[in-house]
Amino acid sequence: MRALKAELLYDGTNVKKDKYIVFNERITDITDKKPDCEIIGEGVITPAFIDGHCHIGLERSGEPYYEEETNDELQPIAPLNNVIDSIYMDDSSFKESLEFGVLYSHVMPGSGNIIGGRTALIRNWQTNIDDALFCEIGIKAALGYNPRSTHDWKGERPTTRMGTIGLLRRELYKAIKARDLLKKEKKEIEEIDPITESLIHIIDDKPPLMVHVHKSDDVIILKKLADEFNLNVIANHCGDVFLEETWKMIKNADIPIIYGPIDSFAHKVELKHSSWRNVEGLIKVNPKFGLMTDHPVMLQRDLFLQLRHFLRFGMKKERAISLITKENAEILGLKDLGTVEKGKIASLVLWDGDPFSLESNVKICVCEGSIIEIE
Repeated sequence: MRALKAELLYDGTNVKKDKYIVFNERITDITDKKPDCEIIGEGVITPAFIDGHCHIGLERSGEPYYEEETNDELQPIAPLNNVIDSIYMDDSSFKESLEFGVLYSHVMPGSGNIIGGRTALIRNWQTNIDDALFCEIGIKAALGYNPRSTHDWKGERPTTRMGTIGLLRRELYKAIKARDLLKKEKKEIEEIDPITESLIHIIDDKPPLMVHVHKSDDVIILKKLADEFNLNVIANHCGDVFLEETWKMIKNADIPIIYGPIDSFAHKVELKHSSWRNVEGLIKVNPKFGLMTDHPVMLQRDLFLQLRHFLRFGMKKERAISLITKENAEILGLKDLGTVEKGKIASLVLWDGDPFSLESNVKICVCEGSIIEIE
């Protein structure tokens, strides 16, 4: 058993002073009294940061662009693709992420395909993909400009947004019909092709569908699709949403958001209303949301820096930190991560000062009980 002393503890929900966090692989106690075990450090403590959406390990630092593996160009509906089959853990960005408190990455395929494949939560400190895989999360999908911009790739490629939706609808209806034939015992599962079988799983078992979407109109289409097929959807990005009415629609529809990246360049027309100022409306309406870097669109090591925009519009520090800890964990279904609580996995970050101060640095990462000292 070991312990850290928190002069200041951002626990993912509140802020507290002068606490001892006792842990092995899990947090065993949080106490005011000095525990009878080794105290390995003291300073300011936060939960491990979780990047809610990124492509780290797929588009790798220091490697040529033609070796990146964010999107497979074979076919537009690819639910059998699994992101863990393309992640290289020797991407140097993983080490830099640890140095800035980001211990977990929700890695997913890109948005060039209508359905890109399965997504996964990765432990940034591990050296191979078997040890790095924490769990699979959901399925990546995409609406808007990106999947219609890939018409020179292989397979049936839409050139319009309605073409994207039409292709997706066709495949989902095909899956529903195949499922119904299975229920009526008019078909055996062996007669169903693997892609259709995977789409039946999306419809029936409802894994979270992580949907790339930026503009208000595409968000409305996402809601209609979710209602039509009873899908479990999480809106990813929403970078061009600037209307309060859209935030209200998302909140009323109970669609969680993994928002951002806030500090990236608006490099296409569907981001023409993108601005850090959109944060004000997001805070005002306050749907369920966490944050992303979309690494390498914004470097994962800068995940925390996005919180400055929320402070500017009056959000308290402890609430801001929750966006990259507690909120991301809850949206992704990670019950054992995101907060510093007794019984939770011991994934913590020890800072030498308040992380909201530019001169503060990470001293120690506690990675599910293992200690990594940051030099």
